Amino acid sequence: MTQAPQTTEYGFTRKQVQLGLVAIFTVYGTMAYFIQTMNIARPKIAADLDGMSLYSLAVSLPGLVGAFVTLVFGKLSDLYGRRIMLIISVTCCLIGTIMGALSPNYVFLIVASAISSLGTGSMIPLVFAVVGDLFPPEKRGKWIGLLRIPTGIMALIGPTFGGWLVDNPGWRYIYWLALPFLVSSLFLVPLGVPPVVNSQAKRKIDFLGCVLVAVASSTLIIGFSFAGDKYPWLSPHIIGLLLGSLVFWILFLHTENRAEEPILDPLVLRNRSFLTIAIATLLSFFSNMGILMYFPMFLQGVQNISTTTSGQIITPFSVLLAFIGVPVGFLLGRGGNFKWMYVLGFGILTADMFAMTLFKEHTPIYLSVMAATVAGIGLGAVPTINTMVVQNSVPKRLLGASMGALFFSILMGVSIAPALLGSAMNVSYENTLNRSLPQQLHEIADQETMTLLRNSRVLLSEPAMDELKASFDRGGTEIQALFPETVRAIRYSLQAGLKTVFWLGAVTMFLAFLVICTIPAKTTREE
Repeated sequence: MTQAPQTTEYGFTRKQVQLGLVAIFTVYGTMAYFIQTMNIARPKIAADLDGMSLYSLAVSLPGLVGAFVTLVFGKLSDLYGRRIMLIISVTCCLIGTIMGALSPNYVFLIVASAISSLGTGSMIPLVFAVVGDLFPPEKRGKWIGLLRIPTGIMALIGPTFGGWLVDNPGWRYIYWLALPFLVSSLFLVPLGVPPVVNSQAKRKIDFLGCVLVAVASSTLIIGFSFAGDKYPWLSPHIIGLLLGSLVFWILFLHTENRAEEPILDPLVLRNRSFLTIAIATLLSFFSNMGILMYFPMFLQGVQNISTTTSGQIITPFSVLLAFIGVPVGFLLGRGGNFKWMYVLGFGILTADMFAMTLFKEHTPIYLSVMAATVAGIGLGAVPTINTMVVQNSVPKRLLGASMGALFFSILMGVSIAPALLGSAMNVSYENTLNRSLPQQLHEIADQETMTLLRNSRVLLSEPAMDELKASFDRGGTEIQALFPETVRAIRYSLQAGLKTVFWLGAVTMFLAFLVICTIPAKTTREE
């Protein structure tokens, strides 16, 4: 007589659980590869495709798309299962990756990134929801922590490897090398992820809620992106966009209270632990974009460090961010108070961000390494705690919706940050440059030369710097003598712009610290 295979608490066989874990580890590792290589490569890609003026939009717009699908796909996964939604996500990411590798210009790259974000925006929260499907609360902490291992491996090699690719064969290879991971994920997901579906839920899509949240979030991001750049902050265009966004957010929340199957369940929003984490997470990721997006620009543009070396400097941040989550997951699995971890982590991050406001062109490299290391220590435990606390605070039927809502708040922070930080940096850069350029230059330089030097990409792109120098050479001996002083003025102006970014990040992180201090020390599952 054949013995029936032993099943887990949720009715899965050991083989099903193993295949499911292989699938989600592969998907999570693929996302880690993209994150760790692209963060360090982004400034040089923008410079290479002459897209520095669109640098913030290259993160804001894909982030906006990712935020929307995170919320929607999270809810749809509760209705139709994680498997089908992960297949759709990986497919979108695959198409966007191929387009990114073939991008002829920066606008095309932004479009490709937006298509890719249709997948990447939802893949990570769906992975965590699969963990919730496979394991009961007391065992989730261990596997949520262990999921940090592929992230840690990519964090260890990703920044340096991504920098090496940019400096040698070229940044397009970052995309091409991702294809085997994505194809493997597309094969493993239908094979390993169980088709768990909430049989009690009505399969009715909240189309009105989808439209309202899309309009509310897009008008918010566009308003912040244009403010201070294309239009003044108090112009009718910006006020209209921001007020319109507020109206649509109110309509969205009102609609969700009445919808049969809301994409953002009011029960999730009424959960105090979730709401505290969502607000603190949005603020903290807004601040962390100063490290993830603008610190590499500081290293490469202000300090003239190669992409490879700047990747090595960032590596401690990425590695600690990944691996600290492993022991934290085991600690959380045993229960106990998690609040002290939040307070300590956010406190460390706040101090670190204020310290970065003091960085200058000649700041020693070891201080940059220390800053990256301290940031990794401060942030390392937070993603794992977030996931555990949220999953243990809401009913199991809302796992997908709660994970989608959590990562929606993260991606909204990621989307808003470049718009506001980029606008602040550009204003500070322009004002400082006008004061710092040699006075004679305004009198003798032609319009083409003045246009070239106002684009900070010259500090990140050798062809752009050669073009600027050639412009000075054509102007004769008098203007040629001003070239070294002009480059110093550009570098100093970029430093001033990035210092503004770091200050805004530090203040925002302090606000996140104050918010997280109010979180309850224990979570209570709401059924």
